[in-house]
Amino acid sequence: MIEFRPLPDDHPDLAYSPLLRAAQLTLGYVVEHGSIGLTGTKAFKRVFVHWAAEHFDWPGMGYEELYRFKKVLNEYEFPPLELLHFLLIELKLGRQYKGEFRATKRGKELAGSPGRLFAELVPFFVLRVDHSSYSRFEESPFGKWDVWLNVINVDADQGCSERALFGAFYGEGPDWDNDRWREIAAFSSCVLKPLEWAGLLVQVEHEADGRSSRQVFKTPLWRSALKLDTDEMLAPLKVQ
Repeated sequence: MIEFRPLPDDHPDLAYSPLLRAAQLTLGYVVEHGSIGLTGTKAFKRVFVHWAAEHFDWPGMGYEELYRFKKVLNEYEFPPLELLHFLLIELKLGRQYKGEFRATKRGKELAGSPGRLFAELVPFFVLRVDHSSYSRFEESPFGKWDVWLNVINVDADQGCSERALFGAFYGEGPDWDNDRWREIAAFSSCVLKPLEWAGLLVQVEHEADGRSSRQVFKTPLWRSALKLDTDEMLAPLKVQ
């Protein structure tokens, strides 16, 4: 069973969620400015894409990285923003009207309530969005969230490699340097990346013996927000 605990607006662990931060900033921008201009294809106009790239501070997609080889940026070239645009409309926190994106009444209410916004946004994003739709190859790994989350809860409690996590579900054969690397890519894109964007996991690049690998760690938000069947298997947190 997967249960997200309600968190108060001032809970410090909410700061770990890039998606929540981006949603707060976007809704706050709309509240302050009234709307965000849309292109003919109903994407955010470049002026807001530029603002979002500068303010979101997205892991691995900061302002410098996004504009390193570009002078202008479209919404589809900043995938977290494109995804957030979809989520805000799907959850009826925003709407598109006469060439503008505007916050709904509920969107305005939740803009200043991070705990409630997290509860609205993150469970829907993690559990109900088809993550293969924005992955590189549009391939999904076999499995379901109840199993993925409960196993990761234990295996990554003290940190674990991306490869070891994959092996816990699918065996030891595939690797990034053999012909089954796309299986790991699908798992990373559809399981680990959504959890990282939600702020529940963080991935750290690790160099050893001339090879690069990713180490996966649970953030404090994981324990604060998630209630899982395997929680009783975890070592208690040490209080310093």
